[in-house]
Amino acid sequence: MGEAVRMKLLPTRAPGAVLDPIVRVLVAVGITPNMLTVAGFLGNVVAAGFVANGELVIGGALALGFSALDMLDGAVARATGKATPFGAMFDSVLDRLSEAAVLGGILVYELELENHEEAMLAFWAVVGSLMVSYVRARVEGLGIMTMRSGLFTRPERVVVTGVALLFGWLRPALWLLAVVTLLTTAQRLWTSRGSLLELEREAASASEGSATSVNAVDGEQEGGDA
Repeated sequence: MGEAVRMKLLPTRAPGAVLDPIVRVLVAVGITPNMLTVAGFLGNVVAAGFVANGELVIGGALALGFSALDMLDGAVARATGKATPFGAMFDSVLDRLSEAAVLGGILVYELELENHEEAMLAFWAVVGSLMVSYVRARVEGLGIMTMRSGLFTRPERVVVTGVALLFGWLRPALWLLAVVTLLTTAQRLWTSRGSLLELEREAASASEGSATSVNAVDGEQEGGDA
């Protein structure tokens, strides 16, 4: 499996000097990776509730704080030797649900204010964020490449959403999220396109080579029968 050229605006991990001491404390007190994953999800659900009720600053602070746990669960899993395929899948699923919950809270808030434009943008932001993740999952599931590139992956989306809630910049932030997530989806599709075409050419060449070999064997058999 190949690896796409990385193109990201924000790092996916905090510096080791910051992360390692926190991880050591969490491991020492018996915190497991799945505990952090579930805590991050539940915290974002609570944040979504505050946002839906118009408490944007509290919701934004909670969303940023609990989403930061996503940087810790994987580090704790590696430190304790508990990194598993199921754990990675569980983390990814709850990350998607966490993001959808907060954007859903924004959608409810905007609908209550009858801000139909912002509500529609929140809907498309959810669609775009899910599609960014889906394209990666599909490409990696096909064994084409390891997809790490993306202009607007989860860290960027979480920061934009949280900062917009804190400072009341929802309309421009929702435009940014809706447009750039869909552009990131297109970017990932285009990135994977070259590898897909290459695989198709290799499969066609292998098929032609196999057909040539079969024809050659058939010809030899016919010559022997004559």
